[in-house]
Amino acid sequence: MVQNLWSLSLVAVVAVVTFLLGYVGSRRANTTPDFLVARRAVPATRNAAAISGEYLSAASFLGVAGLILKDGVDALWYPIGFTAGYLAMMLFVAAPLRRSGAYTLPDFAEARLGSRKLRHFCTFFVVCIGVLYLVPQLQSAGLTLNTITGLPAWLGGVLVTLIVVANVLGGGMRAITLVQAFQYWGKLFAISAPTFVLFAVFLTGPGTSAQSVDAEGVLLFHEPVTVTTVDPVRLEVTSLTKLHVVGEVDGARADGPAYWGPDSGGAPKTYSVAKGTELRFTAGSPVPVVEGAPSANDVWLRPQTDGLGGLFETYSLIFATFLGTMGLPHVLVRFYTNPDGKAARRTALHVLYLLGLFYVFPTVLGVISRLYLPQLLVTGKTDAAVLLLPHTMLPGVLGQILGAVVAAGAFAAFLSTSSGLVVSVAGVVSTDILRGKVRDFRWATVLTGAVAIGLALLLPRSDASLTVAMSFALAASTFCPLLLLGIWWRGLTWVGAVAGLVVGGGLVILSQVVTAVSKATGDWAPALLAQPALVTVPIAFLTMIWISKLTGPSRPADVNQVLLRLHAPDRLGFMRDRGARFASGGARRAGEGQHRGAAGSGG
Repeated sequence: MVQNLWSLSLVAVVAVVTFLLGYVGSRRANTTPDFLVARRAVPATRNAAAISGEYLSAASFLGVAGLILKDGVDALWYPIGFTAGYLAMMLFVAAPLRRSGAYTLPDFAEARLGSRKLRHFCTFFVVCIGVLYLVPQLQSAGLTLNTITGLPAWLGGVLVTLIVVANVLGGGMRAITLVQAFQYWGKLFAISAPTFVLFAVFLTGPGTSAQSVDAEGVLLFHEPVTVTTVDPVRLEVTSLTKLHVVGEVDGARADGPAYWGPDSGGAPKTYSVAKGTELRFTAGSPVPVVEGAPSANDVWLRPQTDGLGGLFETYSLIFATFLGTMGLPHVLVRFYTNPDGKAARRTALHVLYLLGLFYVFPTVLGVISRLYLPQLLVTGKTDAAVLLLPHTMLPGVLGQILGAVVAAGAFAAFLSTSSGLVVSVAGVVSTDILRGKVRDFRWATVLTGAVAIGLALLLPRSDASLTVAMSFALAASTFCPLLLLGIWWRGLTWVGAVAGLVVGGGLVILSQVVTAVSKATGDWAPALLAQPALVTVPIAFLTMIWISKLTGPSRPADVNQVLLRLHAPDRLGFMRDRGARFASGGARRAGEGQHRGAAGSGG
């Protein structure tokens, strides 16, 4: 049943506008450069808005506020890391990457090191990162549509997939550039306008739905609340709590009053609550929180309360987000659309302040949500905080309108990010697995969309920011070392690059498999495996350097000319496009470590 016609109407408007902008942008798209790099003619300011629109995904629009609601000050590292990564991008990668003339990350790897085998490994990790990033976007779209309308969750993901695939089929990168640039400003309005209004309400009074705390700072329900768990959840209780339970707790059937509290020694006690269990709390009851989240406000406001394990997780998160940004394929592919290296660097600078401006608003909403939506700490579905906050604080038409604006912005986030991911993955699949023609790109687009929505429907959903953080860890442990060493160290060889990709990426994938098994069998895995970047990134760097030193003879003979092309100012005219560089018949003569068409000649 449709619960909020305002939200449904604005989401429909976003969908229609997105489709129309995609149609306008695709009218003159008919060549491979049009579909992959928008003819390399996107100016810096528009490209910065498009990158920001693409980068602000479900993790940014919904996940950041949800993590701040749940984890407090420690969650601030997410928006800081997401933004600061572009500083490293601007300083070390953007301009040389554009001057390489590549169309995709595998293109860059081959242009720098002259190896088809390395190119295949890069293709594998681009697809892994792209799909890992795309699945939570589609799952969050389902959550949003279900929250605002009551429609089935799967419908949101399917709708986003259909719109994105239709736009990308029409014009690839050329079509989505205009869409993403427009959607950044739409998302900024959708998050900033409700924030200003809700913050004013917060300052002028607690309101009828505001929650209070007890003498120890533990959150209390301000009024009677009924919560139904959407998924199985483990709740941590620190204070004696009286409630009414209908469902299953700790494997036993429950239907009646219950008393939850800490164990006999006063330590917090954990209760396992099955999916679909109804929990009724009276006014003044302490709020149980999902396991691992702070229940008292003083802990929520204090950083690093988890000892060495928490400190390791924080530094590892900083490593993953700061270094992972420069390895995300769907971000890098947008820098190929700039006219030259100088424009690419200027684009990264613009992105820094566009993202910095945006992240102020979900941070504020996350803090306010702690006061007004503690019931989300019981279900663990804190990603819904931004969507529910307007109506909770302002019950009535104004709250519905603000909620509709936020929902429309969230839907735009799913569309813009999904569009960039589909283009980057389809571009790599079409050029590295298929023949690289426009028709191949379109088939690759359909295949990418089908696989992503299939996985989104099959896999269980978790916090969007946490899932996306894993994509950052994988990117930081694979493409970050490849790009930094490939651009700034002439000693890198294709053998060393492959070894670093396999070791770094393999360790991240293995850690996630072990973590998943651990969560299903008692949560025994250490924090090192949940956030592995602090270990895997240095290992990937050292592996590339060590193996490259052992395989020095496989270094391309024209490495000095290639590095000169990457670093020489644009006005000197060394920059070459991949079409001119790789389209020659010399491809048949080239071997590993030798560039096509320039084998042994210095290119």
